[in-house]
Amino acid sequence: QVQLVESGGGSVQAGGSLRLSCAASERTFSTYVMGWFRQAPGKERELVATIKSFGATYYDDSVKGRFTISRDNAKSTAYLQMNSLKPEDTAVYYCASWRIGVPYKYWGQGTQVTVSS
Repeated sequence: QVQLVESGGGSVQAGGSLRLSCAASERTFSTYVMGWFRQAPGKERELVATIKSFGATYYDDSVKGRFTISRDNAKSTAYLQMNSLKPEDTAVYYCASWRIGVPYKYWGQGTQVTVSS
């Protein structure tokens, strides 16, 4: 059982920055893919970015060039640095972890990000 705890959400004005953190309880954290998802009111949850064990990353086009996903395997923590935030980035952000080839994902509780214009 992997437990994930997100932190770092908040309210910022457009153009501002926030850094989200996701601390994992799993001691084999380095073997898991980490991902950030978000869900805006009235919309489905969508993938924002992922990072594999040794650092290969993926970004949705909507955040490419503005967001950076990273991980510190020694601290069992993943991060999402969000720059040049836009009002449309407003959502609850969730981190998730999973192993490649295994359909089940572990989820954090979510953290609210609000960007005002």
